[in-house]
Parts: sequence; C-alpha cells; structure tokens
Amino acid sequence: MTEEDRTPINRDELPFAAPCRKLSPWAPFGWVRAGINDLMQAPQQSLTYGLTVATLIGIVCLLAWIRGSQWIMFAMLGGFVFLAPLTCIGLYAISAQLERGQRPLMVRSIRAAFKRHFGNEMVFALVLMIIFLVWARAAVMVSVFFPTDGDTTTMDLVSFFAFGTTIGAVFAAVTFSASAFSLPMIMHRDVDSITSIVTSVNAVLRNKGAMFVWLTIVVLSLLVGVATAFVGLIVIIPVIGYAAWHGYLETIDADAFPRHQVGITSVPRAEKNTQEDDSSSAQ
Repeated sequence: MTEEDRTPINRDELPFAAPCRKLSPWAPFGWVRAGINDLMQAPQQSLTYGLTVATLIGIVCLLAWIRGSQWIMFAMLGGFVFLAPLTCIGLYAISAQLERGQRPLMVRSIRAAFKRHFGNEMVFALVLMIIFLVWARAAVMVSVFFPTDGDTTTMDLVSFFAFGTTIGAVFAAVTFSASAFSLPMIMHRDVDSITSIVTSVNAVLRNKGAMFVWLTIVVLSLLVGVATAFVGLIVIIPVIGYAAWHGYLETIDADAFPRHQVGITSVPRAEKNTQEDDSSSAQ
C-alpha cells in the first residue's frame, strides 16, 4: 500500500461521483474475452459458482411453475435481469484475486462479497428487491390482458407482447443503469451505495452505444442459458460476472476514492500479493 493510500481522506472533499472514460461501442466484446480468460484461469471456482446460481434459478422457476402458472415463471425469469448483479458479487472477488496474483479461493471470495462490504451491498440489494417485486406484480397484471376470448388474432398477440415488453424495458433500463458498475465499485473502493449508483448511471448515460451492446450480450446470453434448461448458465454466469468486473475497471476512474483498509482490493493490482490469508497484515 502506498503512502497516498495511507493518508487520511476527508470524505467531504470526495467527488459526488467517479468520472468515467469514453468507450468504443465494441468495448464489451473485450470484456467478454477477459471474462473467458478468467474462467480459464479459475475453472473449478467459476463452474462451482455457476452451477450454484443456475441451480437456484432453476428451483425458483420450477416452484413458480408448479405453484403458480407459466406467466409467474416468465415474470420470475424477467426479474432475474434485475437481481443478476447480486449473483455476481463473488465473481468480482475471484477476478480481483487473479489480478493480484493470488490463488482464487471461494472462501475468500464469499468473505469479500458478503462480509467485507455487507452493509452497502444490502442497501443496494434492497433497492433491487423492491424493483423486482414491483416488476413481478406488474408482469402478473399485464398477463390479465392476455386475449383469451374468441379467436385470438396475430395482432392481438403482437399488441399484448409489445405492451408487456415496453413495461419490462422501462424497469430493465432503470435497473441496468443503476447496477452496471455500482456493485463492482463497492467491491473495489470504499464508497457508499449512493455514490456508486450515481457513478453507474452517469457512466451508462455517457456511453449509451457501448452499454446497449453490453446489455444485448447479457440478455442474449441469459436467453441461451434458459433455452438450454439452465445448463448453459453454469458457464454464462461466471463469464458475464467477470466481464462486468473488467468493464468497470475500463470504464470508471475511481482513483480519487480510498481503498478498503482490509480485504482483497486493499492491495493495488500492480502489487502482486501472494499471501493466502485474507486477514494478513499485507491486506
């Protein structure tokens, strides 16, 4: 850790949001390549994480189908777009360990994801959960307008799905803008949830082309994962999570904000830390 990192920082003097860099519209493809590279470096940890998340998604959707209807199941699948950032927290920690030359341990990743930064993450999780619940309710209400009387025409179906897609797109746009870079920033720097969310929204609005490409990649990947009976998600979830981390590092300039005093990201990426204990003095 440098002398600059040890210098006390007056938080009242910190910027309201971290500045962002201007991205090429094709930058997300580079993030995906970096994500695949991380998967290849930590295959066991990545696939274990992906299997766990894919199993949870499959169980929730199965219960929604059995206890409710296909409409509830589709609503739950759509809602996972909102909650997906929360499932990637541990993956950010794995990427951070690889960057620092550390052996990527699941225990260290879980500790970093759900203990080190638990407070800010839970504030963000609460916001996403509220949006998810509102979306689920809205999706069920939209299903009421599905044409069931008489002969259903193609135009009836087109109008119904267009209306439902428009509502879902509004929810997805708000959630995506707020979550694209916020959780990686909380993992990377000692910032509060509001600062990270404002930073994320600002970066998305200033890089609309790149973020549209990134959102398209995420949505199409998740659709492929669902179409393969969730098996594809075992690989897709880790790659998307790692890519999101690399996208954050390329997009957000968070140097003005202090590092965490302990944990994986307390060590700069340029300094290779070979300590295996996350609570060691070097961290």
